[in-house]
Amino acid sequence: MSTEISEITDWQINGIITAANDLRNGGTSTASTSQHIAGAFVLNRMDLLPSGYSDVIEAWDRLDDWQPYVRLIKQKYMHLIG
Repeated sequence: MSTEISEITDWQINGIITAANDLRNGGTSTASTSQHIAGAFVLNRMDLLPSGYSDVIEAWDRLDDWQPYVRLIKQKYMHLIG
């Protein structure tokens, strides 16, 4: 059975997936800075990082506790991106 975004209970994961979809579909997002950065990493699109985060390491470090969510989404929830 496939997981739908509405079934995901972690608000962080849900927010990152929403941000990634917004970024993918329009290149912009109204998400929080952490969600926006995480969405760009999920998409492997460093050109979509928020202004002020042109350094990839700085952006990754900004995620701090959100880094595991990026990894989890890349492992289990990429089918929800797009």
